[in-house]
Amino acid sequence: MSSTLVSATWLKDHLDEVVVLDASSHLPTAGRNPHEEFATAHIPGARRFDIDRISDPDSKLPHTVPSPADFAGHMRALGLTTEDHIVMYDDSAVKSAARGWWMMRLFGHEKVSILDGGLDAWKTVGGDLEAGPARDRPVGDFVAHPATGAAVVDMATLQAGLSSGTGEQILDARAAARFAGDAPEPRKGLRAGHIPGSRNLPFDQLLNEDGTYRDAEAMQKLFTGAGLTLDAPIVTSCGSGVTACVLAVGLHMLGHEAVSVYDGSWTEWGASDAPIMTGPAD
Repeated sequence: MSSTLVSATWLKDHLDEVVVLDASSHLPTAGRNPHEEFATAHIPGARRFDIDRISDPDSKLPHTVPSPADFAGHMRALGLTTEDHIVMYDDSAVKSAARGWWMMRLFGHEKVSILDGGLDAWKTVGGDLEAGPARDRPVGDFVAHPATGAAVVDMATLQAGLSSGTGEQILDARAAARFAGDAPEPRKGLRAGHIPGSRNLPFDQLLNEDGTYRDAEAMQKLFTGAGLTLDAPIVTSCGSGVTACVLAVGLHMLGHEAVSVYDGSWTEWGASDAPIMTGPAD
């Protein structure tokens, strides 16, 4: 099993032994283009893991999970094999490498890690950068397999659980003001508030000031402080299924594997006529 996190120093020493994927993605309000930024500067040999492209082409929601066949096709096009140790990184405020890590595990690839601290950490240790497009590579032989320590849940399942009173714990990664309905959503046309009964733990609380993940003891206090029972299943949610994966990473680091990501998240729920609540968590 590969480590969930690798340091920038470790990556410098093992760069030729791993496949590095840039999974940077930004909120619509960020005014940033991850493709242009990749072309300007990226870790040598990195390839672009575009979560918007590696998604369900028939979905109206942003970057939702593709079929296993489609995902495998994208990975083969990136030149990946089933034996590669993949290191995901990002240069993003929403820490989108976590989404890439989660997707790899959702399709059965366990040899995947996150560069702790992202591109900033790489720069801090004096890592080289290169410009231009990703290097051409032969097609890989990647094959999708059943999920390993990752799961996805849809809106109908969540609604059924809420209606019957048997739903799993729901943890929302959005900022407290968005969760409470006191701040507008970055995507247009969405109501403000949260899924009834859900809890709130803004994803950035799991991170240190330098963007690295906090230690397990600190994260456990955060999860229990948010009102979660860590020996029961949990659903993580957010705006569009990206920062929900940061919570999934944290829970995985605590050994909690009974975690599902609500892929549509608030982009789906907030645009529907499903019940919502405002104010802080109960």
